[in-house]
Amino acid sequence: MPQSLAGLAASPAVGISVWVLAALVLAAFVAGWVDSVAGGRGLIQLPALVIALPADASTPEILGTNKLSSVAGTLVATLTYLRTIRVPVGMVLPLVVAAFAGSAAGSSVARFIPKDLLTPVVLVAVVAVGAYTYLKPTLGRVHEERHSGWSRAWRSGLIGVVIGFYDGVLGPGTGSFFVIAIVAFLGFGFLQGTVAAKLANLTTNLASILVFGIHGEVLWVLGGCMAIANLAGGFIGAKMAMRHGNEFIRTVFLVVIGVLAIKLAWDTVAQWTG
Repeated sequence: MPQSLAGLAASPAVGISVWVLAALVLAAFVAGWVDSVAGGRGLIQLPALVIALPADASTPEILGTNKLSSVAGTLVATLTYLRTIRVPVGMVLPLVVAAFAGSAAGSSVARFIPKDLLTPVVLVAVVAVGAYTYLKPTLGRVHEERHSGWSRAWRSGLIGVVIGFYDGVLGPGTGSFFVIAIVAFLGFGFLQGTVAAKLANLTTNLASILVFGIHGEVLWVLGGCMAIANLAGGFIGAKMAMRHGNEFIRTVFLVVIGVLAIKLAWDTVAQWTG
């Protein structure tokens, strides 16, 4: 198994045991479920890849493989949502176009940005988002769009390019950031906001795969195995979210944000004391 995987994957050669592969597939399934409900796939899947892959695997290869796995879960969750939930084209179009551009730009410069500098900044943002959501218990429970026309279009584009760039550079928490920005700034309910966030996140994943793939920085076989599990988790999570509605999504969202904040705080302390 390790030799066949290594032979089909991008450089460096990846030699992992069946048990490690199984653990990564399980992590991808759980990540797909979590992300389809409230975002935060990178909280589970990215650290799993960092731990499981050999030390000579480069950061772009880890990020590229993570994106390949992620796109399947995001796609099936998006399609599942769109069967029953509709979001305005006038809001989604500038969001996804700007998200694609932002993610492509972020992925292109990812190898040049010291990620040690980003972790504390993202930690502050995550804590602020969690506190804001917790202190506003009615946020996102009712779908009441506050903008239309050009006013909504430029706000959607700004959300897309900023969070898309972050996703290309780093990634963890992107889905959650998309959800809270759409809910807080555009007045969407958590359910409708999650659908729009999935479309944007699908776009950012595709942009990153394109950039990393061109540079040969995707481990295709490993990413493909994880993608199947991610797809299953995304389908189940989306079904549960539609069944239980805004309050369920808000609760899962707060849990994901809390865990993400703890992880980022741990990483920040490790950086400063290491």
